[in-house]
Amino acid sequence: MLKHFLPNEHANRILDIRPEILAERGIKGIITDLDNTLVAWDSPEATPELQIWFEEMRQEGIKVTIVSNNNEARVRDFSNPIDTPYIYKARKPMTKAFKKAIKDMGLKREEIVVIGDQLLTDVLGGNRLGVYTILVVPVAKSDGWATKFNRKMERYLLSAMKRKGWVDWED
Repeated sequence: MLKHFLPNEHANRILDIRPEILAERGIKGIITDLDNTLVAWDSPEATPELQIWFEEMRQEGIKVTIVSNNNEARVRDFSNPIDTPYIYKARKPMTKAFKKAIKDMGLKREEIVVIGDQLLTDVLGGNRLGVYTILVVPVAKSDGWATKFNRKMERYLLSAMKRKGWVDWED
């Protein structure tokens, strides 16, 4: 059961995930979370560095779709200025939104990576589909009210994974 929450990889921040490395692995599409993955949960727009990251992905031929549990206005207002497709109210870890993103990108599951800051939503949802998952450290130390419970559960899950020797990074 614990392995359902285990990401394939860990990164300190999304900007550390490089398009050339993904392309070498055969990755053609990214499904990424928004809040505390791309920017702080209360940050309205992409940073200049993040805009460059999106452009580098496009130049490498890697499609990106933002899949968020947040509401339409939040996700639309962030995604439209950077010309990135999105799915809102995704209900992660349910797989319907992930499947839609994959279909919309016209890719196969083995060509996709799911990137997010939460084990209980992003990693679990990606793992349920059998796609490669990357857990990133949350951008902000604070969370929206709905995420606070998940963080407590994540600390428990991560400590269990560490005891088993499955992860070696710091929280």
